[in-house]
Amino acid sequence: MTISEQQTRVPTGARPRRQSSRPNGQWKVDGRAPLNPTEVWKQESEPLEVRERIENIYAKQGFDSIESTDLHGRFRWWGLYTQRRPGIDGGRTATLEPHELEDRYFMLRIRVDGGQLSTDQMRAIASISTDFGRDTADITDRQNIQLHWIGIENVPEIWRRLESVGLRTTEACGDVPRVMLGSPVAGIAADELIDPTPILADITGRFLGDHSLANLPRKFKTAISGHPSHDVVHELNDVSFVVVEHPELGVGFDLWVGGGLSATPRLGERIGAFVPPERVPEVWHGVAQIFRDYGYRRLRNKARLKFLLADWGTERFREVLETEYLESPLPDGPEPARSSGAGDHVGVHRQKDGRYFIGVTPFVGRMSGTAFSALADLLERHGSQRLRTTPHQKILVLDIEEDDVEQVVRELDELGLSARPELFRRGTIACTGIQFCKLAIVETKDTATAAVLELERRLEGIELPAPISLHVNGCPNSCARVQTADIGLKGQLITDADGNQVPGFQVHLGGGVASTDRESAGMGRTVRGLKIPADGIPDYVERVVRRFVADRLGDETFAEWANRVDEDALQ
Repeated sequence: MTISEQQTRVPTGARPRRQSSRPNGQWKVDGRAPLNPTEVWKQESEPLEVRERIENIYAKQGFDSIESTDLHGRFRWWGLYTQRRPGIDGGRTATLEPHELEDRYFMLRIRVDGGQLSTDQMRAIASISTDFGRDTADITDRQNIQLHWIGIENVPEIWRRLESVGLRTTEACGDVPRVMLGSPVAGIAADELIDPTPILADITGRFLGDHSLANLPRKFKTAISGHPSHDVVHELNDVSFVVVEHPELGVGFDLWVGGGLSATPRLGERIGAFVPPERVPEVWHGVAQIFRDYGYRRLRNKARLKFLLADWGTERFREVLETEYLESPLPDGPEPARSSGAGDHVGVHRQKDGRYFIGVTPFVGRMSGTAFSALADLLERHGSQRLRTTPHQKILVLDIEEDDVEQVVRELDELGLSARPELFRRGTIACTGIQFCKLAIVETKDTATAAVLELERRLEGIELPAPISLHVNGCPNSCARVQTADIGLKGQLITDADGNQVPGFQVHLGGGVASTDRESAGMGRTVRGLKIPADGIPDYVERVVRRFVADRLGDETFAEWANRVDEDALQ
């Protein structure tokens, strides 16, 4: 089949899509002529090469020496974004140019593939945070660590410290394969079906920094888990490998593609193929190359893999993958089993070696260099040298002896890391927000923390069947996954009773992913016209939770209730 024939073929059962008269910038269809300014500068100078300029020019000559397309573009390939200048309110976010919004400091993203950290690595992060980052260190919902207040003159020394302990910022941002989510209990959980750690190491070892994948249409997100809880939010990634047990071929992975949120949310889809463990790197590489070669590059807001999948459908996607990019076809495979339980792994759990891991909850992922250093000390006092970060902004402390568990739980609690959190604290995550993010409209971290503390006070004694997830995002881009939360809050300016513009949130209700132990994932619903002020979060959440407790039927979950009832019940 020719490229032209492939381009016009409609998947079985799909509605034909009217073909655009303009090229979409697909390299294998339209050629490589750049169709927007970003594609121009990506071709003019390969973004990965900016590291040399950072080390040899910009770090020595200072912020004012940085060329604009390096500063606002190529720096991202090494994990660097300018952060928001203090004092700019949310009402000006959409009215100012990037250079007007930005500070002379950077957010630095450290990639932690699979969330695996040693105490030596924690100490390196802590030293960088306290020496260069004003003691900031946030855990993201992609298992990364983000630092702030980084000056360009300190970046070479930061890279030296990170790389001396096996960490890096390579392709932590940009149009590249971003950090790869892995099960935080890989290799340690007693009920794990397969440990994907060697597979993840193979993929990152072979393809991280690969120049052939350093210019993708947009970011490319990966997830892989061998745990039956489906603990890596696989539905929300460009490519995911979900553990399954094939009746003839044994344990392997179900292949999902095309997930992503932001302003046009879409859940990933199964393409029906079983991937044996030894073929995961080949298949991952094939999907990444499809995105590179066929992804849409003309419009940046249509450049994610989910848009290509929406047009092609899963049948055609699988056909192109197998005929153009793989050595041989993949066998058909079964659907994944329903999640075995909560994928955040909070609490005390027995490891396969008889020791224990403890999942703890920092408030909305907020840590500090000082806290990381203290946590490393705590682990080593109890004979442990490793921890994990999770896609839910949690931390898992590993390798604790049974006799030490309760003492460790108490010491963690003294650091503000709770192994037995109240239900709202456990289920709350928040993005960076207006404090540092140039896209944000409202504050998130402190707002979410204050709301959780107030809700714990107000709802003390209320019996809930499970933690209710509360996700707080500072803009429409959904870094905090608002569409897949029980209660998702999307930041925007709203008008109060006096006609003033104030920080507020649009409300999403009843979303979820497989690891929340639901029959199926979903985006939930947006209640027409429902917006709440930032300081009104406790009032609204208390009201809707009490209504849920009073009205739920049988063992109905919050999401099931929220999607069943009339809008009046959700006001």
